[in-house]
Amino acid sequence: MSTTATAVAPLTIQDAEALVSAAHRAAEAAGVTVSVTVLDAGGHLLAFRRDDRAVLISGETSTRKAYTALQLNAPTADLVDLVKPDGPFHTLPTSLDRPLLFIAGGIPVHRDGRLIGAIGVGGGAPEQDHGFATAAVEALA
Repeated sequence: MSTTATAVAPLTIQDAEALVSAAHRAAEAAGVTVSVTVLDAGGHLLAFRRDDRAVLISGETSTRKAYTALQLNAPTADLVDLVKPDGPFHTLPTSLDRPLLFIAGGIPVHRDGRLIGAIGVGGGAPEQDHGFATAAVEALA
């Protein structure tokens, strides 16, 4: 009996840099300064960029959005209602070592249908950050 494993190429540093660049281009075109974080499938930082004009907290925000998207394998914009009182994730942010952030702007990155990392964008309005992250993931595909 033979078992065939399907290899999936991991998210590389070059991929991560391309994601960061694409998100920054989208943000610059909209006149918004942002921070962008890209994590690999293990939650390790692969790439980060904070525009000098972006507020300092945007770096932490982008990292937590990426971490949230990675841990739950879903865009953070899709998770907002789940953490409201009586929602299924209501207590989740306080039960983990690293708090999650349920604000739009975190997107999981998939290859061949498998989760390989995540991108988080912080600094603009949540809907803008979501659009910048989405544009970056679409550009990588």
